[in-house]
Amino acid sequence: MFEEHIGFRDFGALHPEQIIAFKKRLQFQHNLRTGKSISIATVHTTLQHLKAFFRWLAFQPGFKSKIHVPDIEYFSLTDKQVSAAKAETYKESPTLEQIFYVLQSMPTESEIAKRNQALIAFTLLSGMRDNAIISLKLKHVDIVAGLIRQDPREVKTKFSKSINTFFFPVGGNAKEIVVAWVNYLRKKKLFGMDDPLFPKSEMGLGEDGLFKAMGLSRKHWQTAGPMRDIFRQSFESAGLRYYHPHLFRHTLVALGQTMCKTPEEFKAWSQNLGHTDVMTTFTSYGSLSPHRQGELIRGLQ
Repeated sequence: MFEEHIGFRDFGALHPEQIIAFKKRLQFQHNLRTGKSISIATVHTTLQHLKAFFRWLAFQPGFKSKIHVPDIEYFSLTDKQVSAAKAETYKESPTLEQIFYVLQSMPTESEIAKRNQALIAFTLLSGMRDNAIISLKLKHVDIVAGLIRQDPREVKTKFSKSINTFFFPVGGNAKEIVVAWVNYLRKKKLFGMDDPLFPKSEMGLGEDGLFKAMGLSRKHWQTAGPMRDIFRQSFESAGLRYYHPHLFRHTLVALGQTMCKTPEEFKAWSQNLGHTDVMTTFTSYGSLSPHRQGELIRGLQ
C-alpha cells in the first residue's frame, strides 16, 4: 500500500511529506469487506510495521546514506491517537448456548457435514487458534485422555510454542461429536495417525459438469480461510451473526472466569489456552461485557 502511495519509487528517496500524506490517506481508508473506515488500531499497527521496516532498511548497504533516520519517526501517530489505538475494547463473543444451537442446527448426513460440525465442536472444546487446528494430525489428539499435544514441529502454534491442551469442560455434546468424528476417520475412513484431523474436501465433477465437493481428501487445508467460511455459513444458516473462530477463545475465558475458584485453577485454564502469562488471558481476553460488569457491581451492594 505504501509502495503504491509513493508511485513505486525508490525507498531511498523517502521524504517526510510522503509519510505525512500516507498517514492522512490511511485514516480515510475503508475496509474492503465491511466498507467501513479502518480502525485507528489498524492504522497504528500498519505504521508501526512500516517504521520497523525502514529502521532496518536504513542500515542496509545502498540505503545508509539515502534514508535520513529521524524522518522515520514521521510514521508515528500522536500520543492521543496511540492511546486510542491501544484502548481496551470489549469483543462480543458467542455464548455457549449459541454455539450449541449452531451445532444442533447443522446437518450431519454427509461426511463433509460431519467434519464441519466436528470442526466447530473441536474449536469450542480446545480453544485452539484456527491455524493450529487445520494443521493437526490424528496422532496429536488423545480422545481417551482428552488431550491435544500441539507439537510446534508439525502444528502451527503461535510463536512455535509446545502446548498441551486438555478438553475444556464446556458441557453439552461437544466432546461426543469430536470423539465420534475421530472414530469415524479411524474406523470408517481408515485414516492413519499422520492424516489430518480435519481434511480438506476432495473436489470432482458432478453430474451437472461443475466442480463440487465429493468427499474428504487426505490433505490439510493450506490456510484457515475454508475453516472461517464453514463458521460463517454455519452461524448464518442458524440465523445468528457470524463469529470467527478466534472469538471462541473469548467465550472460553468468560467461562473460566465463572468456573475457576482459585488462582491456580485459572492459571491452569490460561495455560490450557497456550498462555505463558496469566495476565495475557486477563488483559487480551478477559474484558467483561457491560451487562456482566453491571451484574457484578450491583451484586456488591
